Amino acid sequence: MTDPAWPQLDGKTILQVIPDLSAGGAERTTIEMADAITRSGGRAVVASAGGRLESALGRAGGKLIRLPLATKNPITMWQNVARLHEVIEAERVKLVHVRSRAPGWSAYRAALETETPFLTTYHGAYSGTRGLKRYYNSIMAKGDFVIANSQWTADHVRTVHGIDAKKIITIPRGVDFSVFDPESLKGERLSELAQRWNISDDDDRLLVVLAGRLTAWKGQLLAVEAFGRLSMEEKDGIHLILAGDAQGRQNYVDKIEQTIVENGLGGAVSIVGHCDDMPAAYRLADVVLAPSQRPEAFGRVAAEASAMERPVIVSDHGGQRETVIDGETGVRVTPGNVESLAAALRTLYHMPASAREAMGQAGRAYVEEHYSIEKLQRATLNVYLTRLNAITESSGIS
Repeated sequence: MTDPAWPQLDGKTILQVIPDLSAGGAERTTIEMADAITRSGGRAVVASAGGRLESALGRAGGKLIRLPLATKNPITMWQNVARLHEVIEAERVKLVHVRSRAPGWSAYRAALETETPFLTTYHGAYSGTRGLKRYYNSIMAKGDFVIANSQWTADHVRTVHGIDAKKIITIPRGVDFSVFDPESLKGERLSELAQRWNISDDDDRLLVVLAGRLTAWKGQLLAVEAFGRLSMEEKDGIHLILAGDAQGRQNYVDKIEQTIVENGLGGAVSIVGHCDDMPAAYRLADVVLAPSQRPEAFGRVAAEASAMERPVIVSDHGGQRETVIDGETGVRVTPGNVESLAAALRTLYHMPASAREAMGQAGRAYVEEHYSIEKLQRATLNVYLTRLNAITESSGIS
């Protein structure tokens, strides 16, 4: 439903392009912007292979155009140019907003062919800063405007791709405070999740949760190794939960399990798979970990955990430097350093519960001030309107 208090798109169609609609940060932002476009009187169309967030897109008022955009196959990518060209013309798209590299190349070509404004959001801290990989990544810097999801990302884009700083607009990712709200979270949800994770009512260990797909750069193995450096008393007093999909990385899972055994952590570390109730997961935790080996472009886990009033331990690089105030809302540790992470775990374990609670409350206050979804939505709508209005002015249309 159109909200007259929002910037107005006056029926214009915005096409967002993303590989799929799984549960990642870029995908959730796609849904959030579909909602904003609809509320602004526009039409929200998403070209994607689909996924578990399809129903959320429908509730946001968005229309899904199902295309094979999750592939990096050069032939399919080339075929997707024609498919997206057809979508742009059939849906009368006024602006294309790309959120990922492989479909970005297809959408870029289709936008050129149809003379449609082309924007990008640089969501990831993409590896590769030279040669062919740098060229592949460069599509995300080809937008008429490039939206960076943190100041770190903006600096990265400017340094790696050398584009004019005036084209880069920093819009941090938002947290949905109606969802990540500790006051509204029902106790039954916490009990149900504790039961699924086999946490008994009389388990008084410090519950530490690391949420993220099971991949080396998210730091699960590092966390287990750091846990193994603690004293026997500390090991007995902490329960580490690794929550996330393996996504076929069985060798990595095997290595984690082997490290658990080698460090005598059987029963102290649990691999629980995907969690579809992250507000409950963060609230159930006493401490949340995000020890990413590579820089996070933003640091969604840290921001959402802070919104649930939980202290966080993060790697001291990337966007997480912006989402966590060291010593106030959490602890930042040396990236990839087992001893640094172990020291942070030790510190929060021995910290009085009241001090951890105060740290979590400070985190909530900080993210409320800086990282709301509405700020993201309004800022992005204003980028759309700035680009669309420039076309109107240049064409002399009143």
